[in-house]
Amino acid sequence: MTPNGFREELVVKTIQELNELIEKAREFIPYGKVASYIPALARANKKDLSVAVYLPDGRHYEAGDTSTKFTLQSISKVIVLALVLMDRGEDYVFERVGMEPTGDPFNSIAKLEKTSAGKPLNPMINAGALAVTSMIKGINVEDRFDRLMDFVRLLTGNPELSYSEEVAKSEFETAHLNRSLCFFMKEHGIITEDVEKLLDLYTKQCSIEVNCLELAKIGLVFSLNGWDPVTKQQVIPEKIAQICNTFMVTCGMYNASGEFAIKVGIPAKSGVSGGVMGAVPRRFGIGVYGPSLDEIGNSIAGIKLLELLSKHYNLSIF
Repeated sequence: MTPNGFREELVVKTIQELNELIEKAREFIPYGKVASYIPALARANKKDLSVAVYLPDGRHYEAGDTSTKFTLQSISKVIVLALVLMDRGEDYVFERVGMEPTGDPFNSIAKLEKTSAGKPLNPMINAGALAVTSMIKGINVEDRFDRLMDFVRLLTGNPELSYSEEVAKSEFETAHLNRSLCFFMKEHGIITEDVEKLLDLYTKQCSIEVNCLELAKIGLVFSLNGWDPVTKQQVIPEKIAQICNTFMVTCGMYNASGEFAIKVGIPAKSGVSGGVMGAVPRRFGIGVYGPSLDEIGNSIAGIKLLELLSKHYNLSIF
C-alpha cells in the first residue's frame, strides 16, 4: 500500500499508461518546430515530451523527463488574470479588456484597430495580456513582479521558484510587436504607464520557470475552482477561478481553441515554450511540456497527448 492508502499496482499501471500515450504522441514531434522568434527558446530540445497529472489527494503521476524546467510564456496570462481580478475587481478589468474569443493569431494587432477605443478582445491574446499585466498593483516593476512571483510560488507550493533572466532579456530585446501593441493601447488610454517598464514586467512574467509537476499543481488549483487541497486554502476566489477556466476554454489555445474544445474538451492554456496546463474540473490538474510547436504556436505532440488522455480517461466536459 502507498502512504495514501492506494494500491501500488494502480500507480504502476497509471504511469505505464502515461508512458504508452507519450510514445504514441511522440510520432507528431517531427511535424513541429521549436519557437525561434525568441532566440533563447530556440535552444530547447525538440524531442522533449513529458506529462504530469496531479490529483486532489496528493497523488501525482509523471512520465517523460518531468524535471525539465521551461518558461510559462502565455500560460502566465491565466495566473496574472486571477491576480489582477483579485487586485482590481471584475468591473475595472473588463472595462479595459474584453471577454470575446478571436480567430486571429495571439500577437495580432488587427482587432485593436477595429474595436472601440483600442480595447483588446480578451486577456489571452498578447494585447489583452499586456493590458492586464499593467494592472498588477505595486510601487514599481520589482515590487509588482515580486507579488506575482509570490502568487505563483503559492500555487505551485515551491517557495524557491524563480525566472530565467536569459529568456526575459531575450524576449525584451525582440519584443517589437508587443511594443507596437502597447503604444497603440497607450494612445487609447488602455495602458497609461511607461511602455518599457511594462515590457520589463511582462517579459519577466513570461519567463517564470516551472516543471511539469509544478504546472500540474497550478492546473489542480484551477480545476478545483481556486481551492488548494494541499494547503487547504481558497487561494483564488471561486468566481475568479471560474472566469479564468472559462477563458481557458474559449481562448486558451490561441486560434485553435475551438478545435481543442472538440477534441480534448478541458480548460487549458498553452505557451510557446511548449508548455500546456490543463484543469479537469473537480478531478485533477495536468502539466505537459513539448517544445515542438505547430503553426499556431501550440505544442504539437503535447496537444496530441492531451487528446489521447482525454479519450482514454473520458476527460471532456462537453
